Amino acid sequence: MEPWVDALRSRRVLEWPHGSVQRSLYKSMGYSDYDLQRPLIGIANSWNRVVPGHYNLGLVSEYVKQGIFQAGGTPVEFGVIAGCDGIAQAHAGMHCILPTRDLIAHDVEMMVQAHQFDGVVLLGSCDKIVPGLLMAAARLDLPAILVVGGPMEGGCPFDGRASDITSLTEGLGMFAAGKLDEPALRKLEDQVAPTCGSCSFLGTANTMCCVAEAMGMCLPGSATIPATHAARLRAAQASGRQIVELVRQGITARRIINRKGIENAFRLGAAIGGSTNLALHIPAIAYEAECSEIDIDALEQLASTTPHIAKMNPAAVYNVPDFHAAGGVPATMKELLPLIHPDAMSVTGGFLGHILQDVPEGDRRIIRPLSDPWSAAGGLAVLRGNLAPRTAVTKPAAIAAEQLIFSGLARCFDREEAAIQAVMDGVVCEGEVVVIRYEGPKGGPGMREMYTTMKLLYGRGLALKTAVVTDGRFSGTNNGCFVGHVSPEAAEGGPIAIVRDGDRITIDIPNRRLSLDVSDEEIRSRLAEWKRPAPKFKRGYLALYARLAESADKGAILRHEAE
Repeated sequence: MEPWVDALRSRRVLEWPHGSVQRSLYKSMGYSDYDLQRPLIGIANSWNRVVPGHYNLGLVSEYVKQGIFQAGGTPVEFGVIAGCDGIAQAHAGMHCILPTRDLIAHDVEMMVQAHQFDGVVLLGSCDKIVPGLLMAAARLDLPAILVVGGPMEGGCPFDGRASDITSLTEGLGMFAAGKLDEPALRKLEDQVAPTCGSCSFLGTANTMCCVAEAMGMCLPGSATIPATHAARLRAAQASGRQIVELVRQGITARRIINRKGIENAFRLGAAIGGSTNLALHIPAIAYEAECSEIDIDALEQLASTTPHIAKMNPAAVYNVPDFHAAGGVPATMKELLPLIHPDAMSVTGGFLGHILQDVPEGDRRIIRPLSDPWSAAGGLAVLRGNLAPRTAVTKPAAIAAEQLIFSGLARCFDREEAAIQAVMDGVVCEGEVVVIRYEGPKGGPGMREMYTTMKLLYGRGLALKTAVVTDGRFSGTNNGCFVGHVSPEAAEGGPIAIVRDGDRITIDIPNRRLSLDVSDEEIRSRLAEWKRPAPKFKRGYLALYARLAESADKGAILRHEAE
């Protein structure tokens, strides 16, 4: 037996004779003495048949287990919840999606600690699952590696590009406007999602998978391997072998998830024009890693100094599988070398600069050099102003140049459903700013995505003629003029709560301003008359979440330090 085995956490639980009860419980499931003398590696598997991005994780897990066995470990698999943003979209279910992020982190922490596993492989692919898994890894600070399921392939041609599930919502707007007939819409429904996998565009799911690789928590080049490719299984097997090596070397998660790794991850996210949800998840991961220096101001500085060098859907016709073929995360990180920390560690056990040495140049149709970026500013921007005293977030990479400055009259809605109905009914007009409030972490609760409103505006031909401002959030696939994460949120008495129909709002992205064109005296007068609405949920987890969640500018975290 190698000396490092005696130091394993699991040995304290399973050592004979004091661990005979625990050993018998494992043996009741078929584990042998041979299995129980090796490192116990937890596999946190979020497989289910609800989420397309997780549908293949059952098979992926089998290859992870092979790798663990090959390297001398014993895999111990357990289940983790995972919700689908797409299925939860535009109804009450969306209240639940962001709150699952924290449940996942708690769940993994409890399972790993209760059973004293020596390391953990984290299996996930989609929007709040990947950040929840990374939060757990940072909190546990044990050897950990993330394995994702990979993106789905693009669908049939539609509106000048390969379709994806968002094409259906755009098609629904076209259908409502009489631009698309029923047979065409039904045909589209059958062809937009031809395989399992995380949605083919650069939404939050694929953004977070790419960011995890840039952080060093995935094997290099593995985050964007399509879900149906054999290479996905080989990467899973290699990850299984590598987790045992991490345990052997004592390389724990915070050797990787630290300031350098997190800054590299966010720069990559900005460079590829990633989802605005990065501004929620990166602070939450940093909080769990106890990196207090990573806050919204630090992210603003990183975003403003990171050029947009890789462009894909929704900012271009190319999907994430195309990005993978173009060189993916490694080729993009190679271009970013002058801006990132080359001495950041990876789950390979090596340093980023060494890993990138032999990476070839990416396909210039998708990945450009720093000297010739798609745009000088990064894909994300933080705004401030009298409508967002503590910040708001937008995504210049998905906004047309003519909309970077937008001024219009407010049309206000106190919940997402009302805004959707107004767009469908043709109530929203050209030149208006749609304000959707009481959808923040506390007020929603759960900070729902305003994805559907934006896509319906696109379908009705208003994407370039209107704007959306909200204390909720957006899908990574949204485009048009939009500003989310307005803080303080309406439920906290932020100024967005007192905007009235007809007030003029100005969005000035180049100057990072979000302004309500109303006097300070009038704002103070309206706020003095404002009354906090009754909570929407009085029992259950959402009621608890609404009480505990911090605002969007803090990453919507559930603060849990001891007083």
